[in-house]
Amino acid sequence: MFSSLSDKLGGIFSGLTGKARLSEEDVNEAAREIRVALLEADVALPVVKDFIETIKEKAVGADITKSISPGQQVVKIVHDAMVEMLGAEASDLQFVTPPSAYLMVGLQGSGKTTSTAKIAKFLTDKQRKKVLMASLDTTRPAAQEQLATLGEQTGVDTLEIIKGQSPLEITKRALKEAKLGGYDVVMLDTAGRLSIDEELMNEVTAIRDLAKPVETLLVVDAMTGQDAVQTATAFNEKVGITGTMLTRVDGDARGGAAMSMRAVTGKPIKLIGVGEKWDAIEPFHPERIAGRILGMGDIVSLVEKASETIEAEEAQAMAEKLKKGRFDFNDLLTQMRQMSKMGGMGAMMNLLPGLGKMAGQLEAAGMNDGMLKTQEAIILSMTPKERENPKLMNASRKKRIAAGSGTTAQDVNKLCKQQSDMQTVMKRIKKMGMGNMMGMMKNMMGGKADELDLMAKSMDPDALGKDMDALQSAEPNLGPNPFAAPGGMPAGLGGPALPGMGMPGMGLPTRGGTKKNRKKNKKGKRK
Repeated sequence: MFSSLSDKLGGIFSGLTGKARLSEEDVNEAAREIRVALLEADVALPVVKDFIETIKEKAVGADITKSISPGQQVVKIVHDAMVEMLGAEASDLQFVTPPSAYLMVGLQGSGKTTSTAKIAKFLTDKQRKKVLMASLDTTRPAAQEQLATLGEQTGVDTLEIIKGQSPLEITKRALKEAKLGGYDVVMLDTAGRLSIDEELMNEVTAIRDLAKPVETLLVVDAMTGQDAVQTATAFNEKVGITGTMLTRVDGDARGGAAMSMRAVTGKPIKLIGVGEKWDAIEPFHPERIAGRILGMGDIVSLVEKASETIEAEEAQAMAEKLKKGRFDFNDLLTQMRQMSKMGGMGAMMNLLPGLGKMAGQLEAAGMNDGMLKTQEAIILSMTPKERENPKLMNASRKKRIAAGSGTTAQDVNKLCKQQSDMQTVMKRIKKMGMGNMMGMMKNMMGGKADELDLMAKSMDPDALGKDMDALQSAEPNLGPNPFAAPGGMPAGLGGPALPGMGMPGMGLPTRGGTKKNRKKNKKGKRK
């Protein structure tokens, strides 16, 4: 959603490097380009004006220390202003003495009913709440049956459907059932309209007065751009919302709705939908979103995803294998599946500092999650012995595996080469620290040196372990700390071999070491 804006801002910042001090002319030029980038991203004009004024005020004459470049200083200033624009701090969902009523409002087609089920499952799985869902939509055909079906799919209870009842009667029955059933939260899915009208607002207002909800969440489609902001403004004036949920944030919308919502309405974005799966919902963290937009990555979210999906036993087993320098096809399959659980190759790379652009390049080159599925099929076509002992792989076995997986012998050869490369890397890991590993990658990748330095610091297992310990003290539901296992990086993050840098399934070519060593090898072959 923010990729276009992120690319444009990255180009602006790169033009400011190499200067000892920011002059007013430099700031004005950068501000003009940032203004254009934000307007093209469909950010509301009043919001853009305030944002640019804030940047100018902080950036003009700002001293540049010896250890930081002007470009990085501007990034920090823009980052701080963007965090403030997005809402400064995350706004959590509120609860009162059970049952807490959540009123879901919005227009038709925004994903309100599906979002109701997503939030209910989110509260059930992450907050350990007992949730009851009730559909108050008596106008749209099969709306109540849709929520009942979603309840069966998510494992969340729904209110029994009684035909002929009005929305207010259903609300009374839902509140009574929630109280008698010992539910923590009752979610009331109201009817929508194709556009805002007086009848819709009067109905929602009457339900609000009866239910007295602790949260009135407006569901808006991020793809509608500034229309989403206008919808939020209208609902806030008539009904009084407590927050918004943006759906389809994973789409190719320009991002203006998300960046304008808080500034225009004064109400926080509380949740965002980032996919079609039931768990594709995230709390909205302004600082993390700003980091993603500016290409600074989101290591905290990456660690949280790892803690939710990586089993401590798997991390322990991988750590033991790392010590022995072993890496077979079973390990390769585990890592592929782990990467899929964490959102796929592209999602992980977008969360790593400096690798957002590379994720798009890999997607364009066909190195996507579909390729991982193909390689998973190849591994599953092997016998257990072949997976455990890659040395058994010969021409006839490869031919049989290719036929069984619907691929070619060339595809099998590529996968075998990747497994061999990963095993070689594993053998080097014990001798080389993370710093030396990143140094080797710098030599191989040249222009990405600064980004890899930042990655080396960000992906240090000890630092990540401390971050996880801090997160666990604040959020006990995160589960065991996978980074506390011996050996550092957990299985599924590719061990110390980072995603995109020799990660299984990537098939990136190697260059045979440093330029100096390649020349030596060439001379030796001639002799």
